[in-house]
Amino acid sequence: MKHTGVKVIWFIVLVGLACAVGAAFLFLEWEKPRIMADPTLTVIGQRKGADIGFMDRKSGLRQVAVRLTQGNKDIVLARADMDGKGITQKTLHVEIAPRDLGLKDGEALITITATDFSPLKNTSAVTIKTTIDAVAPRIALVSSAHNINPGGSCLAIFKLSKAVKTCGVRVGTDFFPAYRVTIKDKPVYVCYFAVPMDVSATTPMMVAVEDRGGNAATAAIPFHIRTAHTFRDDKLTLSASFLQNKAVEFEQHDRRLAGKSPEEIFMAVNSQTRQENTQKIQSYCMRSQPKQLWQGVFLRMQNAAPMARFGDKRTYFSEGQQPLGESVHLGVDLASTAHAPLEAANDGIIVFADYLGIYGNTVIIDHGLGLASLYGHMNEIAVNPGQQVSKGTVIGTTGATGLAGGDHLHFSILVGGRFVNPIEWWDPHWLKDNVEDKLNDIPS
Repeated sequence: MKHTGVKVIWFIVLVGLACAVGAAFLFLEWEKPRIMADPTLTVIGQRKGADIGFMDRKSGLRQVAVRLTQGNKDIVLARADMDGKGITQKTLHVEIAPRDLGLKDGEALITITATDFSPLKNTSAVTIKTTIDAVAPRIALVSSAHNINPGGSCLAIFKLSKAVKTCGVRVGTDFFPAYRVTIKDKPVYVCYFAVPMDVSATTPMMVAVEDRGGNAATAAIPFHIRTAHTFRDDKLTLSASFLQNKAVEFEQHDRRLAGKSPEEIFMAVNSQTRQENTQKIQSYCMRSQPKQLWQGVFLRMQNAAPMARFGDKRTYFSEGQQPLGESVHLGVDLASTAHAPLEAANDGIIVFADYLGIYGNTVIIDHGLGLASLYGHMNEIAVNPGQQVSKGTVIGTTGATGLAGGDHLHFSILVGGRFVNPIEWWDPHWLKDNVEDKLNDIPS
């Protein structure tokens, strides 16, 4: 009987322990807090700001902290202790200035921890290996002569002391990406950029770069404006038949225009559609190949008379003198015979071949390094996207699609997605002085 009593006691104890363990699993929190670290913390420049998120939706957060370790230095970057339960989310902002903290360029370790309010004090930790790089890139201009025309193109060539995340030329508020190439066995960066039509001696023009650590550097580009240029102002009266015919065409391609009058359709196309077309053109131009595809002077349409010049400002009126809007002509119009064959102005890759609003049937050719040519108002398109073409390849025929009043070619050149005056690229003397000589004059 005595042994039986002991067995009963042990059984009760075991059952109690089992119930206690079961209750612990049921009622104690075992889930660790979540840490949302900033992925850019792998590189720290001269100054780095970052937000780090913490979450525990059950017992709440007890303590969160961010530490940085390098050699014998152990620095608390940020810490928060919660006095009571109920705080389920927390964000810590850290500002890291390596020089102020006495840190050196090189490897370091960031440790992020979070502990919750459960009796178990569940703790999570995230460790990030980071590189401290507080040295800004150095820029060395290679090209010296930057002679420019309003609305024209320019080439800048420069070297950098280190690898960077972004680099290019900033002109006013526009940014033109540069491309890393090898010339005479030397790695250099080349950047073709557009000169504003209203350029002046005070127009900001500089190389701008930024490395992975966020260290930025700029270098002013010295430039000389060759000649002041006055762009023409034209007042155009649009006939009722022109407006009606174009209204039918544009309504077929854009159902948003349904139910509008011909005048309303023209105004919508000249403003909203024109802006959308420009954005689409820029998006295709920014996919440029990182190498030069073109060779020599660009071809001008054969036996064609100029109808409109680059930079012409146009003000439109109906026959009843109702103002219908304004535009700036961003190309050269050339007319020959109806449905005249169109040739690729230079070697390149077709990146767009389709209908494009105000330009009608359109082809865009990428010539590499941010340079592109555009052919608008075409009747027939004879090429496809992705197709490689050589200078002189027939890509289609002229037409009157889009906002064209008659059969002709609208020809544009773009650098970095911005329209520039095409006549420079037709001129062998300009090309030699402003592109070829610069590329050949790089020191060995």
